[in-house]
Amino acid sequence: MKRLTPKKKIGLVVVMTGHGKGKTTAALGMILRAVGYGMKVCLIQFVKGDLFAGEYEGLKNLKGLVEHHLIGKGFVGIMGDTHTFGEHRETAQQAVKLVKEKLVSGVYDLVICDEINNALQLKLIDLAQILDLLTTKPAKTHLVLTGRDAHPEVIAKAHTVSEVVERKHAFHEGIEPQEGIDI
Repeated sequence: MKRLTPKKKIGLVVVMTGHGKGKTTAALGMILRAVGYGMKVCLIQFVKGDLFAGEYEGLKNLKGLVEHHLIGKGFVGIMGDTHTFGEHRETAQQAVKLVKEKLVSGVYDLVICDEINNALQLKLIDLAQILDLLTTKPAKTHLVLTGRDAHPEVIAKAHTVSEVVERKHAFHEGIEPQEGIDI
């Protein structure tokens, strides 16, 4: 197989946004691709946290190449959420601090901030904090930001932006989330 290597390595900012299913899944695909190149990856999840998902177990198999931090306390204000807004904001603030630490460490080739766009939309973090992460990011480190409703300023500063559009979802047909597909 022929391997393409860029003449100049540039750390990209990638935004995965939209209301369709697949933003986190796309980021997990980037993890798989990066690991295939022997890259060191850090995944920090801002919102998810109290609901099991199959990728948590799968990521354990990539130990040594992927560092995973499940920071969030779960979905905010829905699905039986028992945490206060203050508790959610405190954990999101911890996640932002952790992202910054991981970026400046120089250890990681790829840092993924899963559901960070949602955290901003929910006012768990502030736009200035995301913009600070974009300017803090080392020149050769890739940074991926996922979640619905990415802020226009974040989109403007990104190198690549993909929007996932929902056309149809099994949930609307009364089908519960399915293991290996949804959770």
